This record gives sequence, C-alpha cells and structure tokens, in this order.
Amino acid sequence: MTAERKLTYRDAIREGMALEMDRDPSVFIMGEDLSGGLGGKIRDKGGGVFRVTRGLLPRFGEERVRDTPISESAFVGAGVGAAITGMRPIVEIMHIDFMGVCMDQIMNQAAKIRYMFGGQIQVPMVIRTTIGAGCSAAAQHSQNLYSMLVHIPGLKVVLPATPYDAKGLLIAAIRDNDPVIYSENKMLYGEEGPVPEEEYLVPLGKGRVVREGKDVTVVALSRMLYFALEAAKFLEKRGISLEVIDPRTLFPLDEEMLINSVTKTGRLVIMDEDTPRCSMASEIAAIIAENCFDALDAPIRRINAPHTPVPFSPELEKYYVPDGERLISVVEKMF
Repeated sequence: MTAERKLTYRDAIREGMALEMDRDPSVFIMGEDLSGGLGGKIRDKGGGVFRVTRGLLPRFGEERVRDTPISESAFVGAGVGAAITGMRPIVEIMHIDFMGVCMDQIMNQAAKIRYMFGGQIQVPMVIRTTIGAGCSAAAQHSQNLYSMLVHIPGLKVVLPATPYDAKGLLIAAIRDNDPVIYSENKMLYGEEGPVPEEEYLVPLGKGRVVREGKDVTVVALSRMLYFALEAAKFLEKRGISLEVIDPRTLFPLDEEMLINSVTKTGRLVIMDEDTPRCSMASEIAAIIAENCFDALDAPIRRINAPHTPVPFSPELEKYYVPDGERLISVVEKMF
C-alpha cells in the first residue's frame, strides 16, 4: 500500500487554482505581488506575500497571473467587470482587513448585480483573502471579519480549516456562479494533511463532523478546529465526549447538521476567533436556541476573542486568540 499523499494548506490552495486554470481558460488570478511584484527584475520569486501563487506565472503566463497596483477598489472592481462578461476571476485581497477599501465593489456591486438585473447576469468570482491573529501582524492585518461579510446578502463565505477542504472548497467556489469570499487562515499555511492528487469538490453549504461524541457539541471555525480537537483528547480522559464540527462554509451554513448534533448531545460551545458582538458564534447560538431549546441541558456558550483590536505584543496576542485551555474550562463548568 502506498503512503497517503500529504500537502500543506498553502500547496493545496495552489493546486486547486492550478487545476481549475488548466481545466477552464476563463479562470485567471489577479492581486498584489502575485508574481513577485519586483518590477520585472525577479519574476515569480515570491509568489505573493504568503507564497501561495508561486510557480503559477511560468505555467500560465502574465495574461492569467496578473500583478495589480495597490488599489483594492480598482482591481476588485475590475474582477467584478470580468466576471459579468464571462470570465471567472480569482481576486486576492492580501488581508481581509483591507476589504474596507473596496467594500462598495463587494457589497453593492458583486453581491447585488445578479439581483439588480433580475438574474440575467451572474458574478462568478472568488475573492481570496487571509484572516487570523498569531504572528504579531497587529490590529490592521490580523482580523477575522467573515461575520461582517456573511451579513451581506448575495455573498457566499467559505472558511477552510484543513488542506483537504482548502483544495476542494476552492474548486467548488471557482465553479460557483455567485461571488464567494474564500478566507484563508494565515496561521494554517504550513499545516499538512492528506490531499488527493486528482480534482474533487467539497460542496458549499455542507459541514463536517470531524470527531463524533455524545456529551457536548463544539462548533469550531477555521483554526479553532485544531484547538477543539486537542481539547477533545484531553477531556476524553476525564470522561467527557466532545463532538467536534467544522462548518466549512458560513453562508450557506449547514444548519441541519448543527441541529442534529445538539439534539443528540444537549450542549453547545462555539469557538470563533472573531470578536463577540454580532459574530458567527452569536448567529449559531441563536439558530440552536430557536430550534433546539428543549434539547439543551446547559446554556449555550460562546468562546470568542475579546472585543478589542488585535494586539501587536506576542504575549497579549497569545491571550487574545481562543485556545484549547479556554474550551476545556468552559466545558468542565457545563457539568
């Protein structure tokens, strides 16, 4: 038997883009520094700030791997225009924090054009961006603003946590006919996991029960999945069984899977690195309170980052990001 093939989260994303660019000539990528951004002197040296697009320029050429000026409103707007005229752009916004610069293009154009034209026009574009604290990138480069984007009708929001899902969800997002926000946690780029070599799709709107359990449902978003699985191993030794769920996509959200799990366990904890007010943790808690109130044996608990800007200090940032110890403490208090 051959060993299971493994890729990093970063390489799985690159492979997903390359497969779709090979399959469909209407797919192209654009953003800042995707081919190195060194004015033509050393092309493809970096492959973007996070090295995700490295190797795509020599393979697909400058027409399909496009460096852009530092103007998010311009190149996101260009992506919207390309999408409505038949292309399938993958537009990279280096950090989700920068979406404030181009929010009109995302919120009022990409999200609404299909509705404004009675369904006659589609906007099949993917906006790749990074989220997450943990590398001392400070308050303007470390936020988790996916909840804000879920609030906007017309957008789909994807949150891959594993290399397998990173590839499969990206392929599904590229083939989708609606605008998709694809949020990559920068702290997961080096995470390794099994990834098949061939193309495959992970459907948008289908979550995954990563670990089955009977006592507490833990819904863990993005990087929080890894902390939840560590805590589950620890708590199992104490006789508490966690069922760990990765929603994968925040809109559409697999509400049926969440409801079925909480109906079984009677307890719910949501781990969400976003700030607490109007967060996905709050939305999931509301869905369960409306649909599973009689099944609950304890109050729903949310574990979020504090309602503050992300600190630059490594020690403060470590405290800022929710982790397995906080989950263990919250779960133990439920019994």
